[in-house]
Amino acid sequence: MATLKLRAIGNSVGVVLPKDVLSKLDLREGDTLHMVDSPDGIRLKRADPEFERQMEEARAVMRRRRAVLRELAK
Repeated sequence: MATLKLRAIGNSVGVVLPKDVLSKLDLREGDTLHMVDSPDGIRLKRADPEFERQMEEARAVMRRRRAVLRELAK
């Protein structure tokens, strides 16, 4: 586990990830992370553009087929 320190970055506050953490997560400057609430706190996950595209398509189908999904859930 790494201990991270909050630092002022302009008018915001940010966390600087150590090199070994970046290497372990295969992250580089400019990459996107997602913050996910979990029962034991907050998790940072590497963003996966392909997964996000698939989720957007799934959400669109669920919106269009809401009535069918409700019937199937009974």
